[in-house]
Amino acid sequence: MDREATRSKYSDQNWLRSFMFTVYGTGVLAVSYFPLFYANLGFSSRQIGLLYSIGPLISILSNLFWSTVSDRLGTTRKIMSILLAGQLAAAILLARADDFSTVMLILSFFYFFYYPVFPLSDTMAIQTAERHGRNFITIRVFGSLGYSFFALTIGYVLRGLGSSSSVGVYIVIAATAFILTFMLKDVRRKNKQATAVTAAVTEQAVGESRSLKAILLQKEVLWFFGLVFVLAIGYRMNEAFLTVSLKGMNAGDEIVGWALLASALSEIPVFFALSKYGDRYKELPLLAFASLMFALRFLLMALTDQPVAVVFIQAMHSVSFGIYYVTAVRYITRIIPDQLRATGQAIFTVVWSSAAGLLSGTFGGAIYEESGRSFFYFVAAGFSVISCLGFLFRHLADAGGEPRRFGRRAKAIQSGLPAEAPLPAGIEPLPLEKPSL
Repeated sequence: MDREATRSKYSDQNWLRSFMFTVYGTGVLAVSYFPLFYANLGFSSRQIGLLYSIGPLISILSNLFWSTVSDRLGTTRKIMSILLAGQLAAAILLARADDFSTVMLILSFFYFFYYPVFPLSDTMAIQTAERHGRNFITIRVFGSLGYSFFALTIGYVLRGLGSSSSVGVYIVIAATAFILTFMLKDVRRKNKQATAVTAAVTEQAVGESRSLKAILLQKEVLWFFGLVFVLAIGYRMNEAFLTVSLKGMNAGDEIVGWALLASALSEIPVFFALSKYGDRYKELPLLAFASLMFALRFLLMALTDQPVAVVFIQAMHSVSFGIYYVTAVRYITRIIPDQLRATGQAIFTVVWSSAAGLLSGTFGGAIYEESGRSFFYFVAAGFSVISCLGFLFRHLADAGGEPRRFGRRAKAIQSGLPAEAPLPAGIEPLPLEKPSL
């Protein structure tokens, strides 16, 4: 019996790791190689930026819609199967499109199913890790490994097939991820404290503590997401136009692959280091440091004109995004109630990917076309500096970086109760120690 339980335990995790490995491969194409597909169709930088911005615009609705459906139905696996099926249908249509208006229409359909997969997969990874007493990073890192693998191999594949085959390669990888969803297992939410808290919430009629409104109306949360939004504008500008910039330097598809590989691989050791030692450091100074590294990274991008140099600059993804991502996830999970985990992750994704991507695509595309690559990256660096200063200011304002909401008010919110409500008898407040991922 114990042997079967152990086998089931590792089977659950390994199937999820395989899924994360594969589904992040679709991100390589959708984010980094689709712009080359658009350029191959003859679209301008402004048009490419507009097409990039469609996804974030659509995802503002789709992330919240699908995550809410997932929370209410209590299933993540089935929702991800539906999302990948929708992506496949849209990708097949996109492969046959060649004019701008048609591509825009199909992409609107495609992105409705594309963006929610990633916060939902992260949610499943967090829940699975908690269920088996493992570290979240031991599962999430397979997404980075998959991104690294596909970033390099797709570069060489497209070098032979041509950038016009980007969508075809996407269909193959997405179909594999779709098949893997049938091997996944949902994590049922059940523990004594969660049950007791739910009963207490029902008795006291305080459902507003579980709502999206209760999360967003907290001043400190608004401040945090505002700074994340500013930082994300520069990050998404680079994401949308990195491959276009490399092509402007006459780099081949294989160089594009190496640049993407450098960024993806470099974040892995940082993920592990922060998951083990990160709780020794306060989040806000770490976020400020990551923002500063983003600024330096974009400044170097503005000054170079050598494709090989870009590969090494991309390795700074480790000390910029690597530090930012783990620290930001740790920070927001302390204020999002467990029963709203998928919805909370979706809010974070909307701010980091959707809202910022919408602005960076339209605004960034216009800057790139009118002022050129160097000024484009100077602007991206400027946004990162603003975010760095904001995190530092917040750190000082919060008396050393320990946000005020992590007192009794946070214990209530994390326990699923309104901020001012007393904790029910028998419910212990959650610890204030920073949880390790």
